[in-house]
Amino acid sequence: MGKASRTVALVGALLAGIAFAGVPATASAQGPAKVEWEACDDARTAQDPGPYSCAEYRVPIDHDNAALGTLDLALMRRAANKPDQKIGSLFLNPGGPGASGTTMAMSAEHYFEPAVLDRFDIIGFDPRGVGDSTPLRCFTTDEDAEEVQSRLVSVPTTRQQISDALSTYRDYGQFCERNAGPLLQHMSTRAVARDLDLLRQAVGDDTLNFAGFSYGTLLGATYANLYPDKVRTMVLDGNVDPSARTTDSLRHDRQRAEGFEHALNGFLTECGKAGKECAFGDGEPRRKFDELLESIRAEPVDLPDGSPVDLNAFVGGVGGALYSPTAFRGLAQDLQELYSVVKPPPGTEPKTVRAGDLDTLLNPEDDPRHDGLTDSEYTSDDAFFAVNCADKRFSHTLGDLPGIAGSWERDAPLFGRYQAFADPAACPQWKGGTDAYRGPWNAATENPVLVVGNYYDPATRYSFAQRMADELGYARLLSVDAFGHCSLGSASGVDRAVSDYLVNLTVPPRGKVYQPDSRPFEAPQ
Repeated sequence: MGKASRTVALVGALLAGIAFAGVPATASAQGPAKVEWEACDDARTAQDPGPYSCAEYRVPIDHDNAALGTLDLALMRRAANKPDQKIGSLFLNPGGPGASGTTMAMSAEHYFEPAVLDRFDIIGFDPRGVGDSTPLRCFTTDEDAEEVQSRLVSVPTTRQQISDALSTYRDYGQFCERNAGPLLQHMSTRAVARDLDLLRQAVGDDTLNFAGFSYGTLLGATYANLYPDKVRTMVLDGNVDPSARTTDSLRHDRQRAEGFEHALNGFLTECGKAGKECAFGDGEPRRKFDELLESIRAEPVDLPDGSPVDLNAFVGGVGGALYSPTAFRGLAQDLQELYSVVKPPPGTEPKTVRAGDLDTLLNPEDDPRHDGLTDSEYTSDDAFFAVNCADKRFSHTLGDLPGIAGSWERDAPLFGRYQAFADPAACPQWKGGTDAYRGPWNAATENPVLVVGNYYDPATRYSFAQRMADELGYARLLSVDAFGHCSLGSASGVDRAVSDYLVNLTVPPRGKVYQPDSRPFEAPQ
């Protein structure tokens, strides 16, 4: 992955594209056509076809105007282990927005108890514009995408970097307007929820069972309010605040930056408590981290291979590690390595640190979609901004942005500026549609929606889960005293409660706080 591609991955702008079918969807007076499942023509299932089947399903680009044509959605199904006892289908969405959901069906055993796998077909799908579904594509070549991306840094601090960031988003929007076609105007979460309702009917379910993660919680909340009488069960893990996200997006994104900061504070506190079990725990981790940040802000750490650990790499590496507690030990080691460079003990020479010594910070897995040959066809997709900018509402001007970034940085020193130059910089220049659902959010479903909130979730802070539960018409909050983004699969008590809810409609008790299966920096058993 090139440097510019890694930068765009850092801010979540996974640049992508669109192709669309121009024939009407097949439907009848009795409802939408049924999904036709067949063997997966997929290398991922070639060695172990197991209980999986795949399909493409055609939906309108515009649900209110069939003349615009159709697009295809990619689906994968994991058949229920006990089909004679099947309750229905359980649809999944992994978030993003823009994350591929098809292969979630292949990893369902990591999220759900055997009772769920016995009684439900698990269905993952790529939403409109994403992955193997008809993609939203703004560029025709990787070279065009790289040229636009190359000016962008995720944490711009100088006047030139700020100007380059804003011009990059301007040019990006123009490419989308020129190349993306009619789907660009129909990428809101409302449109995805309407697709989901067609899918529910097309698999033969009278009501929906759904589990959404991160941004997927907005999809769930939107569906629950568009079709409250069509919801059987819904699990929302790692929640956004739907009202703020869609009507006061600047406040939402500022609080999101503060949520990352809260998770960082929790990490440093746990590190200090862990002592020798945390490589960064000797001394005062909070003080050491602040010193390290200020040093890197003033002057990047140059590695022997000539690459710098600058503010962009540091923010991205720390933020990414906070998503998963399994990365905490590696993050602590990397922080200590860097600290030994910028603050060597008295009487010692500064330590030489190589890129290989900083795997957690500097070596995330490459996204193969960004590796292309010369003049290669662009095969990524641009759903991230297409969805976010359709759903979010900003009223500031671009001239306000430097002041906004400075203010956020004072409240969230590591993540404030980074967050300010993501959606708040891109969306005012976006050329796509804005037909979003913005509430009300209080429609009552027959059974309560299960809202799972993690105390130290960096990307979707716990207070967002509290608000989601308050805003929905009928919900139950499950609180988890844990780190990392989302909780299913890492807290057995939550998994059991979710299983009992999905299978038996049993609602967990109010006020119970669940614990994760392991704590950061626990000594090996």
